[in-house]
Amino acid sequence: MSTLRLRAIMPGRLSRTTGLLATIVLFLAALPILTMITMSFGNSETLEFPPQSYGLHWYRAAWQTFVSSDASDTLSMGTALTTSLLVAVSTMMIATAVSAPAAYALSRYRFRGKAIIEQLVALPLVYPLVMLGLSLLLVFNVLPMEFGMLRLIVAHVILALPFTVKNCAASIASIGPEFEEAACLMGASPRRAIFDVVLPLMRPGILAGMLFAFIISFNEFTVTFFLYSINTMTLPVWLYSRTVSSLDPTVFSFAVFIVLIDFALIWLLERLVGDEGVAL
Repeated sequence: MSTLRLRAIMPGRLSRTTGLLATIVLFLAALPILTMITMSFGNSETLEFPPQSYGLHWYRAAWQTFVSSDASDTLSMGTALTTSLLVAVSTMMIATAVSAPAAYALSRYRFRGKAIIEQLVALPLVYPLVMLGLSLLLVFNVLPMEFGMLRLIVAHVILALPFTVKNCAASIASIGPEFEEAACLMGASPRRAIFDVVLPLMRPGILAGMLFAFIISFNEFTVTFFLYSINTMTLPVWLYSRTVSSLDPTVFSFAVFIVLIDFALIWLLERLVGDEGVAL
């Protein structure tokens, strides 16, 4: 058998057809982002693709919108960004605080209804987001008090739980009960064994879940659209509001800023965690 034939059938090598298909799929996946970046550098006063000329016109306009003395622009942009960050950080902390003990219980114990609970945790992955947003809106409207930003946090925690629980569970799956038994034999209490042995070993999954929760919350639009108010408008909803009456090209510049934040968080995830404990 010739060397070329051996190379063709060696495992781990892509054929030309497979490589071409993979390239096409990756290009289509990146096409919306590439289009957005291209449009953000256009100099035309109207939207046209591809732009006739390129420059930083819309980045300067976006910066002026952010720092302008115009009260309406500054307030709405600043409030939207602040709200997004507050909701994302709160979602990250609450979802992680719930997911770590939940993943431990689901991994270590057998109890009635365990399979149902696991399915309920994963339900937001397949539940239609429009129906979820509408259902939460109806529930919050029935309650006798105004929850404000809290209802956004509750909704985002529901959406983030599948990712935080799965990542914590992926980490704890590699931690056998013998680690806790060894700690207890050396004099540690069961609670001390969890805090001093199990949680440090769960660090990759916890960090991955935290970053996923932040990214999901920071970019969430569909459910948020049903629950926001003028005082609790997040950045994605604010961007959408700029496109309702007429498409403001500055939204492309703001969107590039959001994508850069997401890429930075994903890079941080890779640096801190790598492939350990990361589950999608």
